[in-house]
Amino acid sequence: MKQIRIGCIADDFTGGSDAASFLKKGGLKTLLYNGTPKTPLPDTFSGGAVVIALKIRTAAREQALTEAKEAFNWLRANGTDQYYFKYCSTFDSTPAGNIGPVTDLILDALEETGTILCPALPVNGRQVKDGRLYVNGVPLDQSSMKDHPLTPMKDSRIDRLMAPQGTYRPVVLPTNRMTPEEIRAVLDTQKQNGETCYLIPDYENDADAEKLISCFGHLRFLTGGSGLLEGLAGRAAALSDNSPAAEAPAKKITLLLAGSCSVATRGQIKHFLDHGGRGIFADPEKLRNGRLAEDDLLAFILAEDGPVLVYTSDSPENIKKQPKNACCRIPELLENTLASLAYKTLAAGCTRLICAGGETSGAITKKLGYNAYDIGESIAPGVPLLTPLNAPHVRLVLKSGNFGQEDFFHRAVKAVSR
Repeated sequence: MKQIRIGCIADDFTGGSDAASFLKKGGLKTLLYNGTPKTPLPDTFSGGAVVIALKIRTAAREQALTEAKEAFNWLRANGTDQYYFKYCSTFDSTPAGNIGPVTDLILDALEETGTILCPALPVNGRQVKDGRLYVNGVPLDQSSMKDHPLTPMKDSRIDRLMAPQGTYRPVVLPTNRMTPEEIRAVLDTQKQNGETCYLIPDYENDADAEKLISCFGHLRFLTGGSGLLEGLAGRAAALSDNSPAAEAPAKKITLLLAGSCSVATRGQIKHFLDHGGRGIFADPEKLRNGRLAEDDLLAFILAEDGPVLVYTSDSPENIKKQPKNACCRIPELLENTLASLAYKTLAAGCTRLICAGGETSGAITKKLGYNAYDIGESIAPGVPLLTPLNAPHVRLVLKSGNFGQEDFFHRAVKAVSR
């Protein structure tokens, strides 16, 4: 039997935890690594899923390809059966982005003639119809993603987003108007013709997922958001969940850190504070000019007895007001500050940590030295409870900025406290 039934490469950490949560929910024992492991898969692990979370969504192309190749080679060396490239359900990628190049790297390495582009995650409001990606019923390029500071999405057509960055031809496949037999006929024809292409199916609801897995689940390599992963895991499940339970938190402080500026995260911050949560705004400009120090924030955290939120999240309008010469330095300053706060708070005895934002979560887990996790319950679709293998007493929740319900922080606090 293969050691790894499904090997997933994610383009950021919260995307990796998102993928891992659905693989776990689908019935596979799941390990999540922060970066490519330097050692082989443990001998005790066999037949489950492995997710390798990278930090390549907005990285330079050469760096992204180098890291993706290293992750792929590790998965292949450890006997992976099926591969999955997980990117954001809003297809975050500029024309010079990395979704196309990484997809091509894996396609070519496996000598496969095609894959699917399936970013949809209907449970979180991401749907694809006739090749167009919708966010809560709104075309992607009319949603808040159009103003994303790093990957502003100016089109909602996946084929047009993919064309300038991929080598092969994107083909919109209106699967909701096709029978499974017609879909399989397209695959057969494509294979007979030897043409490599990216197929873009419809995916609007759970019934669509079942149909897509029935038609495409046999492919050795698939790409997309996490919408198909639960069903794929269910198809491949071989072992029951034997994840060890984490020890109870040793201290009452639960640290919440929010670095995402997404509409969802800002709404979650407001809800948390409006409903009695304690929090402090780590003003980026004050941190930059020294009017607010990291020690001030740490003192605020350690003075609390319960959940406490530190957030740098701000509106796009306020971000644009920052001095132009500071904009390039502020993201790194904020990531380093929040990572340092997490490290010092856990060193003080806190064992419960909740982070919002992909870049933020990546910086924090790197600082803490966590690179492999047991996957627990899902707090929201795509957001699982994590137990670091090298710190089994710690409970982590790491979410993508756009994920989670309005009361997500309250839900997460309850989950890490159980």
